[in-house]
Amino acid sequence: MATTRRWFNVESVPQSHIFPLEDRPGQEPIPLCRKIPIINLGQHPNSERTDTIHRIIQASQEYGLFQVIDHEVPEDVKTEALRVLEELFSMPSEEISKEAKESGWVYMGSTSFAAKGAHLWRDNIKHPCHPLEDCLQHWPQNPTRYREVVAAYIEEIRRLSLRILELISEGLGLDKGYLGGTSQVQFLTANNYPPCPDPSVTLGVLRHFDHSLITILLQGNNVEGLQVLKDGKWIGVEVVPNSFVVNIGTQLEIISNGRLKSPEHRVVTNAKQARSTIATFINPSPDCIIQPAKVLVNEANPPLYPSLSFKDFVHASKPFGPSTDALQIGVPSKNV
Repeated sequence: MATTRRWFNVESVPQSHIFPLEDRPGQEPIPLCRKIPIINLGQHPNSERTDTIHRIIQASQEYGLFQVIDHEVPEDVKTEALRVLEELFSMPSEEISKEAKESGWVYMGSTSFAAKGAHLWRDNIKHPCHPLEDCLQHWPQNPTRYREVVAAYIEEIRRLSLRILELISEGLGLDKGYLGGTSQVQFLTANNYPPCPDPSVTLGVLRHFDHSLITILLQGNNVEGLQVLKDGKWIGVEVVPNSFVVNIGTQLEIISNGRLKSPEHRVVTNAKQARSTIATFINPSPDCIIQPAKVLVNEANPPLYPSLSFKDFVHASKPFGPSTDALQIGVPSKNV
């Protein structure tokens, strides 16, 4: 998916899209990190399953994310989802906006959202996708095959998410279904990041944390752009063929009582190629109380976070924050 749209066909970046100096990516190249674990989810004997779980937990502690291959999501399902989103983003912006308002989903074009006084260099749509039967009516009706194609993709992602959450649950010493039972809501966000004449001053997405349990990201056309903050430095996430990036969300960090870490990340642009992604956020229900799992808390390991409903957590959060560090008991709030 690499869509060309009229709004970005410019020789220089408009002032409205230039971020403050402290937020800009700058001109210094950010290296790709080749050490982010790539986890094979193929069916393995019990001994190898134990090793897979160990590697997932280790990656979630060290990087806050990992990539998965051999995930059983059919290639044609991914390809068709990307194609139908390309068709959608190829529609006139006015037509997309009109349908979004009528159907109840969200469309954000290049000037729809500003952060730090600047607009993001992207087109974006968002809608709920689980429970599927309750969400379909709020999806785009055009392209006409959108609902059928994306529903097939979402059903596969739902199965994949439950599989990953089961492995993480086991790795934390929880019941297998503990995290899966918490994942009652899913949101899909699709992004089109056009080529940018000066990537050093723009952003596709500002630095932030995902307020999910996990986020499953499909990077669609072999173009890098995702960067993660590790040990105070940005590192690039490579595009691995036929993979998904799995990002640990703030809610899972809380449930693990800080054992797993949600990474701060951002999206940068590039001058030559468009980039496309589909992110699926696996969330608790709004009224779900998020707190450290009781089996992970004792006198030696007291709870680091207070109990809070998911909706209250989101309401307390700014659009691009906070870090869960600000919510730890006894830690002064810096970002809320």
